[in-house]
Amino acid sequence: MAFRRRAEGKLVIEQAASRDPVLAMLAAADMATDGIESPAACYLIAWLGDQPAGAIGIETRLDAALLRSLIVAEPMRRRGIGAELIAAARRAAHTRGARTLYAFSTGGSEYLSRHGFEPAPIDDLIEALGGVPQVEYFRVRPAELARQTAWRLDISKDGVIIR
Repeated sequence: MAFRRRAEGKLVIEQAASRDPVLAMLAAADMATDGIESPAACYLIAWLGDQPAGAIGIETRLDAALLRSLIVAEPMRRRGIGAELIAAARRAAHTRGARTLYAFSTGGSEYLSRHGFEPAPIDDLIEALGGVPQVEYFRVRPAELARQTAWRLDISKDGVIIR
């Protein structure tokens, strides 16, 4: 596998060639890793030079996508990396045909709200994204699902997609 050189001190967001850095960041933060190997998921990694600074995933189904596993490495926080990751995930979801971007949250509600997300009925999220790994993870864990808040963002006007 070829190694891509990244400019020192420059933030670059790329689709993950390997899920290993994503798994390592999520495991270190004690975040769920179930389902991230699914072909239905796309992961993006933020690199600052050659150091992974953060990651985010999307899981798509028809015209909806689920934002999942947003993480920014502790020493890299407060630099706008999370916002850059959300913007990149939004573009990735839109290019895959999603018109609505959803997210689960147990905290971070203010953060999602700042990025245009609005609260949504959890049943709407589950109906739109049934079958994607993160939704199925929560379906079999109703106690964990009950602690979640659903969020929705209309991305249908983010750009032109010719179908």
